[in-house]
Amino acid sequence: MSSRKQTPPSFPWTEGEKYSSNNNNSKFKEIFYYFFTLNTIPYVLVRCCALLFLFLSASWLLLLLFCFPPTTTTTSSNDVVREQAQVAEPQSPFKIPTCHKNMSVYVYTLPPQFNLGLLSQCNNLSIKANMCPAVANSGLGQPLNYSRMGHSAVTSSWYTTHQYMAEIIFHARLQNHPCRVQDPARASLFYVPFYGGFDALSKYREANLTARDELTFSLVDYIQAQPWWQRNHGKDHFMALGTVVWDFMRTMSNASASCSSSSKVRTPGTLLKLPAAENMSVLIIERHPWQPNQHGIPYPSYFHPSTWREMAAWQRKMRLIERPHLFSFVGARRKNKAAIRNEFIRQCGESTRCKLLNCEGPEGARRCLQPREIMRVMTRSQFCLQAPGDTPTRRSTFDSVLAGCVPVFFSRHTAYSQYAWYLPGDASRYSVYIDDKSNASRRIEEELLKISSEKVKMMREEIIDLMPSLTYAHPNATDFGFGDAVDVALASLAKHIGELIN
Repeated sequence: MSSRKQTPPSFPWTEGEKYSSNNNNSKFKEIFYYFFTLNTIPYVLVRCCALLFLFLSASWLLLLLFCFPPTTTTTSSNDVVREQAQVAEPQSPFKIPTCHKNMSVYVYTLPPQFNLGLLSQCNNLSIKANMCPAVANSGLGQPLNYSRMGHSAVTSSWYTTHQYMAEIIFHARLQNHPCRVQDPARASLFYVPFYGGFDALSKYREANLTARDELTFSLVDYIQAQPWWQRNHGKDHFMALGTVVWDFMRTMSNASASCSSSSKVRTPGTLLKLPAAENMSVLIIERHPWQPNQHGIPYPSYFHPSTWREMAAWQRKMRLIERPHLFSFVGARRKNKAAIRNEFIRQCGESTRCKLLNCEGPEGARRCLQPREIMRVMTRSQFCLQAPGDTPTRRSTFDSVLAGCVPVFFSRHTAYSQYAWYLPGDASRYSVYIDDKSNASRRIEEELLKISSEKVKMMREEIIDLMPSLTYAHPNATDFGFGDAVDVALASLAKHIGELIN
């Protein structure tokens, strides 16, 4: 048998490639083959070195793990949910007020006859109506099912709030306010929660003036006896009143006089004429324009949101809603200074661009007590006429702001001289003014048609931006994400009182 000649191992390249001058890596490939493919001594040494390197690396890693064991952090499911919520949670678009040392509020705990005790007799508080439904829910009144008007997204925040409830709502808000302090030594502001408006309502036609002023004098005696009053003689104290200033401005010269028991005239009290009250700051829904210690606060309307989302949702709705009426008026006829209302009713009845909600007669009066009826008119109007009534101011001003309806004023004391803490100094940014004695007041529709659509849109946007600061948030809400009417009052009070004392 002839032996077969052993074939040498083939290279991974051809002969032509091996010696080709075009391949600069030929020598490298050949060396690579001999060292790492054949069982040569260099190949064995390389394998040994590689194994030694792997062994040393593993040993070093084990030594590190033994000397420095890793710490393990366990993340609970709650932490994961919280982190996800923080990432997904949208932020409030509104300016959120903060508390500081000059805005720390101490709330006096008064004997009940000065506040809550008055509410226990709610059926006798007013000669006109039973006030028990109105004082419920910390002064918000009865819940309102607003979904019938297609606003179901914010139904839980609507109430049939009475116009004179500001003092109760203010008290309830401060009870839960983040700026409240329990230690009076830490307070810069002292709140006296006297329900003076309800005291005034309950003695609406009290003939005996001594009886009329009895609770007022008792309050002043009580508060002046408190040690914290003496520190600044009451200049750092304030109260909030839910009725108009004229209920408290009888002069002291008539304080102890008597009237005929048959008198049917509304008898004002003397609270704001007493020296102690003149030392305090007074927040009130209608102020005396020339009394520097009195500061106007908004009438409460029907919307009391608990979260910034409810406020933002309502603002968005008021930007998009259709407004087919050029202007509207909600009210009844009046005599004397308020006779301009009669002209409104006449002009509105003659115009196809005006919507009238006449409050005259039993049926008209009933409809004008229904928030749905009022808001249905205002939310569909571009301008809302705001005439004086029994006094210069009206709650309707704040209803129109809530409805995104530009208010038209006929007296500068309806808003401009009243609510400096809340309204822009340039009234033309958010309102229209027509002098009630001018010829323009006889042709309201013509005057309003002169305003360009771009200007109307700008004024409406200003009105919508004012909504949060003119609204009273729900008293039970704490972290609701915007500054409401109470927050504006506290910030302005802190600045005002700081200037008085310092």
